[in-house]
Amino acid sequence: MKNPWEAIRLDTYEAHMSLDSVRQLQALNALMRDQLEAYPVRTAMILGVAGGNGLEHVRREKYETVWGVDLNQEYLQAAAVRHPELDGVLRLLELDLTREAEKLPRAEFVIADLLVEYIGYEAFQRVLRQVAPLYVSCVIQINTDAEEWVSDSPWLHAFDGLDAIHHRMEPAALSEKMAEIGYRRILQAAAPLPNGKQLLRLDFGAPVDNG
Repeated sequence: MKNPWEAIRLDTYEAHMSLDSVRQLQALNALMRDQLEAYPVRTAMILGVAGGNGLEHVRREKYETVWGVDLNQEYLQAAAVRHPELDGVLRLLELDLTREAEKLPRAEFVIADLLVEYIGYEAFQRVLRQVAPLYVSCVIQINTDAEEWVSDSPWLHAFDGLDAIHHRMEPAALSEKMAEIGYRRILQAAAPLPNGKQLLRLDFGAPVDNG
């Protein structure tokens, strides 16, 4: 069975996410700028890279390799076309993280923005065991009681299929699942959205082996 993300066009996704009443595309761009500069790493992996929103903040003098992972080929093609300046640094992988985690390479840093919601905690744990990063930065969406988890917009029904794979996120539960595989929370920061929702950034670090 196909993943519902494969049926959502990139222009539809970006139009919805950038709407003035939603503004998640803009908020995620600012968050990724900060994420990419946060830690002393040379390799990073962006899970759910989509069309490459935020990749303009990758500095070649900092990063040797940035992996962009997504299961939608259209998204990856757009990311490559939009960011020719990252030739030789950006490497794009078409993978379904719920079934193909073992194909992922190692990286020092993993960025997973609005990603864990769609693969679940256990699949995310498998991904991190494979990639073995020193740092992990996640962004999850915190919803209001009044709003559905997909914000209202003219493109709302394009996302109906996601109900089948969406997992409700809780900061405490995510931190607990990360602790199970050896990661401790080192940062929590909220970014408010126009409709009362929040994007919550949670960063985790792996224990340092001094042996």
